[in-house]
Amino acid sequence: MERPHMKETFKLGKREFTSRLMVGTGKYPTFDVMKQAIQASGAEVVTVAVRRVNLDGKEESLLDHIDRKRYTLLPNTAGCYTADEAIRTARLARETLDTEFVKLEVIGDQKTLFPDNEALLEAAKVLVRDGFTVLPYVSDDPVLAKKLEDAGCAAVMPLAAPIGSGLGIQNPYNIRIILETIKIPVIVDAGVGTASDAAIAMELGCHGLLMNTGIAGAKDPVSMAKAMNMAVCAGRLAYLAGRIPKKLYASASSPVEGMIE
Repeated sequence: MERPHMKETFKLGKREFTSRLMVGTGKYPTFDVMKQAIQASGAEVVTVAVRRVNLDGKEESLLDHIDRKRYTLLPNTAGCYTADEAIRTARLARETLDTEFVKLEVIGDQKTLFPDNEALLEAAKVLVRDGFTVLPYVSDDPVLAKKLEDAGCAAVMPLAAPIGSGLGIQNPYNIRIILETIKIPVIVDAGVGTASDAAIAMELGCHGLLMNTGIAGAKDPVSMAKAMNMAVCAGRLAYLAGRIPKKLYASASSPVEGMIE
């Protein structure tokens, strides 16, 4: 599908992409459905949970179903609960997958899966010094977003709602403040449930989205992936177009000035 403003690129670290939708690889019913959904999404960046992937090459892995020449892998540190765990996992990913990219997750609470902001910032500083392109999964906290930018992160990835909840953006005002506070890309991550959620995020001015459950958990993941692709494109184009201001009262579509009575 043709994307709006094809010449407009989306930059992460030293790399540029056309698609602003990134997708995950978990929770699909089969590897074949995953492969079809990724293709339908139009994504160029695919995230994989390092701690949940077989990296020794002796058994079938989801990596066997991802074309590394076509997609950029974004390993993530899902399942890590301390800064040290996340740092070790990121370094393992760089060795085995040959990439400097990492989606940094340090979970602070097992029930909500909200990030541990203090540990996240600590790990981010270490990994940036190690030469990683760090994309941290964060709460929708403008102060933390600024600290992560100052630490050298390539982007911030604030949650829209709890991971896998499908609730959509619960606090658009914080997202808007983050967009006004920092200059690096803002990529909404977690909580997107359907195409309208994706469009709203892009209409706010977010630079991209990352989603997994909203696609993989749908009744028809391939169709939902296509819908998300279209929604991201539509939302971005609407943002660039500039919406009309909201008004309390009516404004005639056909102005009455100059009409002949």
